[in-house]
Amino acid sequence: MIVNLEQIKPHPSHLFRSAQAARSCCRSSYCRPRSRCAQPACSAGVTDEAGKPLTNRRQTLNKAAAALLILAAQPVEPVGAEVEYVPATIQPNLAPRQGTFDPTDEDLRDAAALLQRALNAQEVQQEEALLTELITKYESNKSNWVPDVVGRAYGNRGNARSRQGKLQESLADYNTAIRICPWSGDPVLNRGVVLEALGQYEDALTDYRAVLAVQPQDPAGWNNLGNASAGLGRWKDAKEFYGKAASLAPEFAFSVANKAVAMFQLGEINESMREMRALLRRYPDFPDMRAALAAADWSIGKLGDAESNYQRLNDPRYRDRDWLKVNRRWPPKLLSAWEAFLDIKKVAVS
Repeated sequence: MIVNLEQIKPHPSHLFRSAQAARSCCRSSYCRPRSRCAQPACSAGVTDEAGKPLTNRRQTLNKAAAALLILAAQPVEPVGAEVEYVPATIQPNLAPRQGTFDPTDEDLRDAAALLQRALNAQEVQQEEALLTELITKYESNKSNWVPDVVGRAYGNRGNARSRQGKLQESLADYNTAIRICPWSGDPVLNRGVVLEALGQYEDALTDYRAVLAVQPQDPAGWNNLGNASAGLGRWKDAKEFYGKAASLAPEFAFSVANKAVAMFQLGEINESMREMRALLRRYPDFPDMRAALAAADWSIGKLGDAESNYQRLNDPRYRDRDWLKVNRRWPPKLLSAWEAFLDIKKVAVS
């Protein structure tokens, strides 16, 4: 029996992040659902916030688009020192040939089973513990399969730790996965998500560009590049990158939504609102676009339309200003319009 590592799949019940996990949040960065070296566990469960069912993690980009939102909502645990950032150079030509792995190797079979148990774990703490067990047990093994399997373990443990707010520890794991598996872009992409959560946008940009250098048709890389650019206030660049992601994967609703809010920030109000309405026709229960359109309507004096969209908003987080500013990270102009609308609502109620 051949041990096929590509059949090992991450468990769909956990979100990573990325930049920013299932959050279906426009400014969230996508984290990679599968990886040759490091497979993150980042899925939203049954449906995303646009109301779409989340079934196949690899086929649907939208299901993982909320990684940073979930990640940012976790309490960050203090650590002794910050992990040093070293830019990555992805080298796909170094990828191992799994056909050379010995399928009768009991250690390989045990390590693969342990990795699958970790990815099937119902609790993130159990997932982290099982991955730690795998790393401890096999990291010093000299077999040719070790970099691939142990690299996967480090990458997935980085995801598990990031979901618990252990951001510096997760960075250390990604760094190790990148060193062990220099052929894989996934730990680089996922490291960028955590760097965004830490506000290290320039470093996140560097990671996303490294991914795109070897995977130029990757919509996740372009979307995340837009998020990091937005974090630096470079909204024109962000709009361009979101548009690239949307053109590569039209079904990736979050990149379209990201583009819409970037356009609003740039003063392209009519075009922005057209995109918002188009998304809501496809996904009527998409709360981010419902709230954004309500704010945009209010900003141009369409109070009735703003109220109508507000009444259809079913996500209480959008009434939490701190959440919108810190976790969701709406662009300043849209946030200002929404806060002004909420102020009117508050006065009307009182």
